[in-house]
Amino acid sequence: MHVTLDQLITAGESQTLEFKASFDKTTVESLVAFANAQGGIVLVGVTNTGSVCGVTLGKETLNEWLGQIKSTTSPALIPDMETFTEHRKTVVTIRMGEFPVKPVNTRGRYFKRVASSNHQLALGEIADLYMQSLQLSWDAHQAGKHTLDELSMPKIKRFISQVNDNGRFALESADFDALEKLNYIIDGHPTWAALLLFAKEPIRHHVHIGRFKTPDMIIDDRQFTDTLFEVVEQSMKFIISYISVAFEFDGSIQRKERFGYPLPAIREALLNAVIHRNYTDGSDIQIKIFDDQISIFSPGIFYGGVSVADIQKDNYRSSLRNKLVAEGFYLTGNIEKYGSGFIRIRKALREYPEVKFEVNEFAGGVMVTFTQTQGASNSGVSDGVNVGVNVGVNVGVNVGVNGLLSYIHSHPGQRAGEMAVVFKLTKRTIERWLKQLKENGLIEFRGAAKTGGYYCLDTDK
Repeated sequence: MHVTLDQLITAGESQTLEFKASFDKTTVESLVAFANAQGGIVLVGVTNTGSVCGVTLGKETLNEWLGQIKSTTSPALIPDMETFTEHRKTVVTIRMGEFPVKPVNTRGRYFKRVASSNHQLALGEIADLYMQSLQLSWDAHQAGKHTLDELSMPKIKRFISQVNDNGRFALESADFDALEKLNYIIDGHPTWAALLLFAKEPIRHHVHIGRFKTPDMIIDDRQFTDTLFEVVEQSMKFIISYISVAFEFDGSIQRKERFGYPLPAIREALLNAVIHRNYTDGSDIQIKIFDDQISIFSPGIFYGGVSVADIQKDNYRSSLRNKLVAEGFYLTGNIEKYGSGFIRIRKALREYPEVKFEVNEFAGGVMVTFTQTQGASNSGVSDGVNVGVNVGVNVGVNVGVNGLLSYIHSHPGQRAGEMAVVFKLTKRTIERWLKQLKENGLIEFRGAAKTGGYYCLDTDK
């Protein structure tokens, strides 16, 4: 055991190991932090630099320490204690396993272990830990006084149809019975998940997206408030409208497109933000689009003790904050497997070496960032026939009306002003090209004058 203790001291403080020169209330805080995580060991008699200073023990010292731990923690903790001699000095090891019922507190304060230090839990984190401990999910609870009349039957029918078409689950009925079978309805009342997915009047959780030239210069922004399936599609459409696309011509009839970012990776990041955000936090999902960067911020840090370092691995253990919301997206085929979103993002990025991807916990939430490195604007352009053009840079000069037609084909529903920003041309120029395409019977304007957009009529032409 002497060797094991020496190895522990040599390894230094970590996620599961803490040094204490003496026993005090911070020792109890460390034990609480370990109990709320994966367990750990406190070595009493070792300084934070790893030097053995030793402790003086009386006949009842360990019993007194144990009594203090039990009396100042709730639920009461009873760790294992052992004494060892290191360099003729006494060191006490206090081992605390992960507690089955969380969260544990000491004097009304809750802690968790992050890297090699203890962090006090915020109110939302305390609730998350409690739900996780009991294998519960906030979105699976009845939504207060809300009624089934507040759910949209067309949205429910569309969901059931998508579930059956995807084949991961079979739903015979096309009404509330199906939702009850999936636990979206409990005792005749909707759960929070049902309101998030199917409400007639969506709960006020926004996705706020902005197109920026500089951090303080915004040229376009939108705020989407809708049920979750719809808000993902609306947000994705807006993001794509501001992503450049290069056209490759290799001599064949069909042209190839290569967007400035891997769209599957962007979509996965957006899905993660919408599905796993903390819906008890009133903050918005915030998406910022710059010339060479896209960032997505989602309220709520990683759930279930998962760290940023864990996310970088392909075998990290995933816990679901919103189990029913995640299941809805899984059953409809929007996500392939629980907890695999970041794995698929990294896989999609293999074809985009010029795009750097970062994940950080920031301001009580998770921030993911896609950044184009130098030379990214020309990536994906064929060296064979040198007519690949980056939309938003010089497509207006080199491809003109045909480039605009291709863009409308890929981005239906856009308006002249939006296309002018993307192509970096005057609105008047875009309108002139649109007029030519309309006169040739290639496009048409659909919808109201203020909210409609342009669509292709015959892409074969």
